[in-house]
Amino acid sequence: MKVLRSSRLRRLVPALLACLSLVASPLLAQTPQPQPQPQIQTMIPSPPQLAATSWILMDADSGRVLAQHNPDERLPPASLTKLMTAYLVERELNSGNIAPDDPVPVSEEAWRTGGSKMFIEVGEQVPVSELLHGIVIVSGNDASVAMAEYLAGGTEPFADIMNQHAARLGLTNTHFVNPTGLPDGNHYSSARDLAMLSRHIIQDYPEHYRIYRQKQFTYGGIEQPNRNRLLWRDSSVDGLKTGWTEEAGYCLVSSAERDDMRLISVVMGTGSEEARARETQKLLSYGFRYFETLKLYDQGAVLNTPRVWGGDKNELRVGVDRNVFMTVPRNRNQELAAQLDLQADLTAPIAAGETVGRMEVRLGDEVVGERALLALEAIEEGGFFKRLFDKVQRFFTNLLGGFFD
Repeated sequence: MKVLRSSRLRRLVPALLACLSLVASPLLAQTPQPQPQPQIQTMIPSPPQLAATSWILMDADSGRVLAQHNPDERLPPASLTKLMTAYLVERELNSGNIAPDDPVPVSEEAWRTGGSKMFIEVGEQVPVSELLHGIVIVSGNDASVAMAEYLAGGTEPFADIMNQHAARLGLTNTHFVNPTGLPDGNHYSSARDLAMLSRHIIQDYPEHYRIYRQKQFTYGGIEQPNRNRLLWRDSSVDGLKTGWTEEAGYCLVSSAERDDMRLISVVMGTGSEEARARETQKLLSYGFRYFETLKLYDQGAVLNTPRVWGGDKNELRVGVDRNVFMTVPRNRNQELAAQLDLQADLTAPIAAGETVGRMEVRLGDEVVGERALLALEAIEEGGFFKRLFDKVQRFFTNLLGGFFD
């Protein structure tokens, strides 16, 4: 892993990091060898072609897309809709607005909703946690409507909330009309949007994510299986949701984790339950076989300490505000290089969290990631004499090309 500095900067960072002291994660650390052997570069084949209308394969940590076909096509999502329904329930739980044991009344409208059911009864008081399990595991339309009524007073206002959160999450090809996914001409989503939503489910509320791996759910003495067949076939798969209508075909959003790498796949518009499982397995196998995800920097890691003028401190600790992951072809991590491009002549005051530059990560000649470089601390203005002294030093530093720096 190489870390380079822009030619515009006065300070030079070594071109090759033999020791990642700036990197909290040891993933890229290399043990010195007397006679290092060159790695054999993995040859990456073309992504598999699937018997589906649309698909995408995304790394959950880095967000890099490894395979795709029509990923932004607006399609009926069927019960994949319930990913947003469940996400909003989880959000309300985490915010403290509702509690897992809050009783939710079951209306006749919820009870009468067609399609897949949890089999709740009119007049029952069902705990929120049970309804969340019913939404995720057995795709209960009745449970989805009951929760929509409880959280928003009805399915229409709940759909409005769904769309507001879709916009907040950047889901540009998604519009919801109901919390269930029952057919409507103005109800659609895309493979990319559903993958992005799944990332948020996994990362934002990990304490609820264990629900998605459960293979069956029992309510009212009725046991029903999770329709995601990969939960039985592949121990690395632990979610997320199936969907089917005549318009949508058979759809599946899955996630799997192997050796600290998590992938998300979305397959839409296959011809059968078996086809959606089979085509999903092709995507996951391709991703795990030919790629790896590396943690380059930890949130808060100090990546540089540039000079600051006129402040109560002379140096600013600069880093990133979240973990930095990169997904690359296997056996090519030695080609990774990070270039830090910091603002010239940083002057106090500087607020904590202020953007002071950018980091560009390359794999050979390809840019594989960019991140903002942020001030990890606040620097206040120095006193009068400190500011005056810095002005003089700064003048001669600029004049003599960094002699005093």
